[in-house]
Amino acid sequence: MAHSTDGTFTAPAEFWEARYLTNRGESGHVWSGRVNAAVVHEVIGLTPGTALELGSGEGADALWLAARGWTVTAIDISATALAVGAAKATRDGLADRIDWVQADLSTWHPSAEFDLVTAAFLHSPVELAREEILRRAASAVAPGGRLLVVGHGAFPPKSGHSEHDCDAPPLPTPDEVLTSLRLPDGWVVETNALVDRPVTGRDGKTVNLIDTVLRVRREG
Repeated sequence: MAHSTDGTFTAPAEFWEARYLTNRGESGHVWSGRVNAAVVHEVIGLTPGTALELGSGEGADALWLAARGWTVTAIDISATALAVGAAKATRDGLADRIDWVQADLSTWHPSAEFDLVTAAFLHSPVELAREEILRRAASAVAPGGRLLVVGHGAFPPKSGHSEHDCDAPPLPTPDEVLTSLRLPDGWVVETNALVDRPVTGRDGKTVNLIDTVLRVRREG
């Protein structure tokens, strides 16, 4: 069992399912429903093909990719989150372009290769073997394809953590993510950056967040 932020012990599947059931806003969603800005910036110029999204949540990135011609496999641990994404895909006429897969990434292993593999904000307050998951994600990239990893570079406001919180593991830099991937020869780093992202909260105030962005290409 894993330890959650409120002191209780919660299995990851139970934690995320509860979060998606109880933390919905007026829209019925937990998240904004908008594609992640770093995903747009890094993917917009690529030729559409097959894409795999790890930790897809309610599917904003998967829906954006599908609307631009990608054939997407979206994986998340929460059935509720996937149902939200699937319903939106049906409404938008994208149901045939996205395969929604419920799976625990800690035990997941890829069974195919993809032109693009993405993992955006794959962080968790409960147990998550992030480095191992990302190494398996790299193994799912087809020759000529890309792996895109986007993460928090600093703890967001109201996250319950600070940079001086001794109980919170430090957030990895793009260089640290790259090192942890243990990529063999034949990979090219295309983006390795810290990116500022202004965000307006529900209270109308704008805060500046820092994202880590790593995009690597497997040579064909």
